[in-house]
Amino acid sequence: MTSLQLDARHPLATKEGWSLFVGQANPEPPQLLSDNDLEKIDDLERDLYNEARQDYHSSLLLVATPDIRKIIHTGQKLIVNNRGKQLGRRGLLISGASGTGKSTSITQLGKRFQLDFERRNPGIPDRIPVVYILIPPDADPKSLAAELAVFLGLPVGRFDGPQTLAHAVAAVMRRAGTRLVLVDEIHRLDLSTKRGKVASDQLKYFFDTVSATFVYSGLDLEETNLFSGVRGRQIAGRFIPVSTAAFSYNTIAAKNDWMKLVATMEQSLRLHRHKVGALLDWASYLHARTGGMIGSLDQLVYTKRPTMPSATAPRRSPKLTWKR
Repeated sequence: MTSLQLDARHPLATKEGWSLFVGQANPEPPQLLSDNDLEKIDDLERDLYNEARQDYHSSLLLVATPDIRKIIHTGQKLIVNNRGKQLGRRGLLISGASGTGKSTSITQLGKRFQLDFERRNPGIPDRIPVVYILIPPDADPKSLAAELAVFLGLPVGRFDGPQTLAHAVAAVMRRAGTRLVLVDEIHRLDLSTKRGKVASDQLKYFFDTVSATFVYSGLDLEETNLFSGVRGRQIAGRFIPVSTAAFSYNTIAAKNDWMKLVATMEQSLRLHRHKVGALLDWASYLHARTGGMIGSLDQLVYTKRPTMPSATAPRRSPKLTWKR
């Protein structure tokens, strides 16, 4: 009997999942078979070959956009400036539309920081330099502390009070030398509600008691209640805002940035019937199709792998067909 080894997946917002993410190298591009070799393999081998190429395309990540580079650069400077400070630390606040690279940017910032930390401090056990959590829907102080506890591997009892849990979480982060705390989906905190206000206070408690750089990321934060009232003004005063946006296409510089991104994607493709340069030829079409959203571009090209309309087809063609 053939044994099947299951791939145990851990969420990114756990210590195990984060460690796997940090240790994950860039995917190696699979070698393309020649037409003759492709004809010689059987159906099963062909399926495995195609699945390997699909997995490779699905695991590719866009990290070279101007917004993402700016966020990583600003975050790295903040981490250095905050080093050793208990008072006067600043955080980073990322806001933008869906699909503009917010989560990609903060996780890449965290990955780069942890890899550099481990390189500079080899062989130190029980260190947790980076913590990554998602704000739960309708968050309250206990659920917020519980998210951090889950990442750290701390047990959460049914009858644990929010402050007891918060004290335990803060103590572990201090002991583990946490230097960067990434808080995603921050738009879920509604400071116009009592529940949101006390959850915000809980998050501020961690900011004040753990000597780390805090990075918040959320969806169109200017349109939420995150900055309302005294608490909101305090967040605005403590955090440096950086916005992400879709690529524009109305200036020469913007067009060049978009074409560089498309060219980078094209160089990574491993397709048999793809004509080199075809993707770049249709850069304008791809921008119109995706609205300049890198998330949409990533899904369209890497996940669906389309072939551009033929040169004789109208550019308004609404469909893209796939060729492998």
